[in-house]
Amino acid sequence: MSTKLQDLPGRILALMRSPRYQPLDKVGLSKKLGLPPEDRAMLREVLRDLEERGEIARIRKDHYVLPEAAELVTGVLQVHTSGNAHLISEREGVADLYIASENTWTGMNGDRVVARILHEGIAGVASFRRRLPTAGERKEGRVIRILKRASETLVGTLQKTNKGFYYVIPDDPRIAHNIYVHRGTTPLPQPPNVGDKVVVRLDEWTSRHINPEGEIIEVLGAASAPGVDMLSIIRKHHLPVEFPTAVVEEAHRIPEQVPPTELERREDLRDCLIYTIDPDDARDFDDAIQVEKTADGWRVGVHIADVGHYVFPGTALDKEAFERGNSVYLADRVIPMLPERLSNGICSLKPNVERLTRSAFMEFTRGGKMKSARFSMSVICSKARLTYKQAFAILTGKTPEPLPATVPDRTESIPQAVAENIRLAWELASILRKNRFGSGSLDLDFPEVKVWLDAQGTPVKMEKIENDISHQLIEEFMLAANEAVARETKNKNFPSLYRVHENPDPDKLAEFRELVRLYNYRVGDLTVRAEVQRLLEAIKGKPEEYALKIAFLKSLKRAAYGTRALGHYGLAKVNYTHFTSPIRRYADLVVHRVLGHIGEQRQRVAAADMTSVGEHISITERTAEDAERESVKLKKIEFFALAAGRRDKFTAVILDVRNYGLVIELPEFLITGLVHVSALSDDFYLFDAARLRFVGRKNNRVFAAGERIEVAVAKVDMYKQQIDFQPVPDGEGKNLAPRAQRPQRQKKERTKGRRRK
Repeated sequence: MSTKLQDLPGRILALMRSPRYQPLDKVGLSKKLGLPPEDRAMLREVLRDLEERGEIARIRKDHYVLPEAAELVTGVLQVHTSGNAHLISEREGVADLYIASENTWTGMNGDRVVARILHEGIAGVASFRRRLPTAGERKEGRVIRILKRASETLVGTLQKTNKGFYYVIPDDPRIAHNIYVHRGTTPLPQPPNVGDKVVVRLDEWTSRHINPEGEIIEVLGAASAPGVDMLSIIRKHHLPVEFPTAVVEEAHRIPEQVPPTELERREDLRDCLIYTIDPDDARDFDDAIQVEKTADGWRVGVHIADVGHYVFPGTALDKEAFERGNSVYLADRVIPMLPERLSNGICSLKPNVERLTRSAFMEFTRGGKMKSARFSMSVICSKARLTYKQAFAILTGKTPEPLPATVPDRTESIPQAVAENIRLAWELASILRKNRFGSGSLDLDFPEVKVWLDAQGTPVKMEKIENDISHQLIEEFMLAANEAVARETKNKNFPSLYRVHENPDPDKLAEFRELVRLYNYRVGDLTVRAEVQRLLEAIKGKPEEYALKIAFLKSLKRAAYGTRALGHYGLAKVNYTHFTSPIRRYADLVVHRVLGHIGEQRQRVAAADMTSVGEHISITERTAEDAERESVKLKKIEFFALAAGRRDKFTAVILDVRNYGLVIELPEFLITGLVHVSALSDDFYLFDAARLRFVGRKNNRVFAAGERIEVAVAKVDMYKQQIDFQPVPDGEGKNLAPRAQRPQRQKKERTKGRRRK
């Protein structure tokens, strides 16, 4: 390829940036660039690539311009259940656009699209060479082109019209249109029946005014059949289920015991007091701790499974782990990043067996300031596998409940030395925690509700898991190790991956501040970290805490993986990475390899390669989070669907009052629903718009935000994933008490397998 063709993208962009440039089509561009006819195919390819990347835009009659010249914005469409959407701009400094439902065209959630900015709500072609809105401006837009679909398939339930036409109701409530299906060319093992969950491949959809069409390419089974709901989520998010044969064969060639030759070249920690603390149902244990008190402070060892010893770059195992990016924890199963022979076997730090680890040794002063850190390859033999509940009982002096027989690798009788060391470890962890929040770290955690299922996948109980001191103990040591490793790779100037959480946009914080004021909180400038901390402390334990925290998180930028240590806003850390979970996160495996390169003075990884890895695993992480959240929500809704008709009674808090009813939350289950105004049947209620409340005409009863009421399930819409409730008069109904222990209110730490800070 000639030098001119190699630099063709740059030449095109330079031409369009010229002050005298007028929009040109492909032929005009070819002539202006002086390209011979045989190079026009290459020009078309480059133009298509530049357009998909959002660097140029196509306007009337297929003429090309820079997006800002025609007031066009390229980005990802984020559709809400209302049908309205936001276009998340891909260009730094360019504001996101609000897209009304009628202006989304055929865009679906996650699609990369081009939108034109609308002025004063008037649709039409924007004038040439006006500027794009900057970050502080609120603008509205209209989608004019779909650059790339987020997915060519969707999952839904097959239905049939009275006239005999088949259609699919999408599982995703953000998709407003049903999909008409036609006889396709893909052979199916069995014909689908009405009520089946199916996977549909979409045809090209060019008009919002007609329903999209598609072809059924897979039948998942009856919507009510056990496991089909989770299989639908797996297909919807394109999650892998089976490992390729080459990966399985490679995993089976790995020995199940540590080879004696490897022990000789590692730091031997097998006689040290080291143990793990994880959830009841954890099966992969990738972090262990060791805490000692010294004459002038503390010594901590954080020992992480040495996955890199078994998974080499370029192997089938490595390529598959990269593609998956991370493990996915659905309500009824785990889709692991690595085969079980590694994740639950030789890499898992089970008790009383030798395991290879990478260790971070940190020295702290009595006041909890880190003095030094060193890193080594090591071998350990964990002395105990504790659950969080066992550790909590030790720290609080309570007698732990007997562990269920299903708890894997459990240590029934905790050695006295381990119990004493756990109390010692908490002594340091509590100091580290106090220091962290004193430095500006934000309490952005939530309680988590675990849905327990029976053998058929039916939800039988829900357990609210608080962030008690046993979770906080492990969290502090993992955060310290992650910070120490990030500082090491940064100071040694080795290309690496960092966990980046950039500072929020001041304008989005200002919008959130206005919402907070509606709840009668006095709040100052939220760009000041201390003011955010004060607000989070003020709402702690209040009925509106969950709603306001969710709104605050939405005003923040999303954490991702990058190649520069730009800091972590939520944790108030300058240097931060992910090092502690290589069994379930590819990012951690990459960081382990970087540490190895530093220690053995091996060649650095190319920065460009590291950038592409970070971008990929940031996407897989978001996919996993969406799938996990959806699976839990689906099982919660199913739980309440089973409760409908039994008159089970639940305690709810009114979050908001609208003219059509009460928006409520069930705090013990962390799920929201609606009490429609028609369900307030004991009186005729008038809506007080000024005070946002309902007032009974006869009994003067008031329903306002913050009040607690007793409710029962009225109906559940599985398609819309909505629950309607109705008030239960005092003395009626069976009170469904939460089926979990309620320790003192603490901040939440996501259970092991889900920490994503």
